[in-house]
Amino acid sequence: MEQFSLFKSSKEPETEQTVSGMPPAPSPITHHSSPITELSFDIEATGRNPISDSIVGIALCREKGRAYYVPIRHKHDTNIPEAFDILKGVLEDESIPKIGHNLKYDILILRQEGIYVKGRLYDTMLASYLLNPNKPDHSLEDVGLEYLFYKKRPFTEVLGKRHSFSEVSIDEATQYAAEDAELAMELKEILFERLKTEGLEDLYFNMEMPLIYVLTDMEEIGVRINKGRLEELSKELDRDLGIIESKIYNIAGESFNINSPQQLQKILFEKIGLKPLKKTKTGYSTGMDVLEELSKTHELPMEILNYRTLYKLKTTYVDALPKLIDKKTGRTHTSFNQTVTATGRLSSSEPNLQNIPIRGEWGTKIREVFIADEGCVLISADYSQVELRILAHISGDEGLIDAFSKDIDIHTRTAAELFNIPKESVTEEMRRIAKTVNFGVVYGISPFGLSEALNIAPKEAAAYIEQYFKKHEGVKNYMDDAIKVARENGYVKTLMGRKRPIPEINSHNTNIRQQAERLAINTPIQGTAADLIKIAMINIWKRLKERNLETRMILQIHDELLFEVPEPEIEIAKNLIKYEMENALSLSVPLKVDMGWGKNWAEAH
Repeated sequence: MEQFSLFKSSKEPETEQTVSGMPPAPSPITHHSSPITELSFDIEATGRNPISDSIVGIALCREKGRAYYVPIRHKHDTNIPEAFDILKGVLEDESIPKIGHNLKYDILILRQEGIYVKGRLYDTMLASYLLNPNKPDHSLEDVGLEYLFYKKRPFTEVLGKRHSFSEVSIDEATQYAAEDAELAMELKEILFERLKTEGLEDLYFNMEMPLIYVLTDMEEIGVRINKGRLEELSKELDRDLGIIESKIYNIAGESFNINSPQQLQKILFEKIGLKPLKKTKTGYSTGMDVLEELSKTHELPMEILNYRTLYKLKTTYVDALPKLIDKKTGRTHTSFNQTVTATGRLSSSEPNLQNIPIRGEWGTKIREVFIADEGCVLISADYSQVELRILAHISGDEGLIDAFSKDIDIHTRTAAELFNIPKESVTEEMRRIAKTVNFGVVYGISPFGLSEALNIAPKEAAAYIEQYFKKHEGVKNYMDDAIKVARENGYVKTLMGRKRPIPEINSHNTNIRQQAERLAINTPIQGTAADLIKIAMINIWKRLKERNLETRMILQIHDELLFEVPEPEIEIAKNLIKYEMENALSLSVPLKVDMGWGKNWAEAH
């Protein structure tokens, strides 16, 4: 290589660069006497989208205290475009472990250059997350400061007023990027030793690490969007919003900006005279929970709620999705985040597909725009009542285990217990109440919370909960034990050993302590559900590759997986997916998966 830079771990960088006509400087890859035992690397690119942006340079570090930066597409500077040909071999070498911070991004953007990173991955962002999932920020700046007491220069400062990293000089890029690769190398030693000490090593290497490769594939594939249908929906929403808008103005007796909290406050609390429920810094709250409560006494809040729901659908999905269709692929590529939720669940962004409404007319309409390629169908596979099944297993409750083992409708059975009647006499309303109680218990719901959810008196709600625990002593014992364990250890664990610290469990503040108790009850259940679907995803991904099938996993939303399947593979794929999902974990009750397929997500769901 004709140019390299040296970075010292003392955090006092020096640069060594050859000039034209001089002998080439040693390359971190090709001119080193000892074999590469591990490689830390960091990509600098034109932006944060690994599908549409391009690589500007790559930082490499193979030993603490020494890092290199390879410029590839810097403007107004000498570049080394042939670097990819030199680096391809080592990055694709399965025997060389790779280290980095947020490796999924680096791996995905390298694929645009025809480089498929292989081998054991040491992702320091994921390691930081597993050690403390409550932490809101796992950026390299934050993790470096926490574990190395080192404050690195932020990217925004390096970029300044420039539009792209490609405009940053090579000297400045070297100090910034080489530092990132070297910091990851240093952090790897500390964080992975702590994972071992905390008993989280298996969780990382058997679940979170292989999942990086699974999610990289899913993000690269993306999902096809019916742009024409979105345009139709946008017009429909415009029309519906116009109708609701007119209703609101008629009820209010004047027109105003519905999206302005200040103007809405004046209408609701001054003009109409509704009683404010919550005070804020700028007056009184007009949040969703407040409007829902106010809608019990007046029609205007309900119409505002309807308006907000449709307005959010229009701005967040219907109008936003077409802009997120990649020009090269013609598909939308969401980003799956492994380090956001405290329970271990994946989240998604740009677009956030976790918040698409599941039920109702508009939930169906939005799902209709996600379509299969020509000659393919979408298969949806959804775990049925997975958290209640996990509760049955963890609590060992005889009633729950019996119901799931005999495939009895759990909500009907609970309704029969609550109302002390035969199952055959249970009405739809009774089943609805029982369903709210069942899922409420999973989240450690209080009598007040249940009374709010069912719109009944707290005394009646307390009677339901008391009756439920009479019939399900195992569940009550589990809840008491979960709170006790959290108090003693300061954390709770999933079946797979994922930890979540709950320091507020011993708080003197009653509200904070009760919230912590609810987390102690729910986290082992919700976290185990998160682990379960991750195991299923990894196993399905492996099986599809082993059998050389063209079926592709494209989305994960809560307890549902979505696949794009060539029509000749429908039956093979359905059987493979169902088997792997239902056998991902061995529980004392069977896991059940509901499946459907069609040309779009709505048909398959």
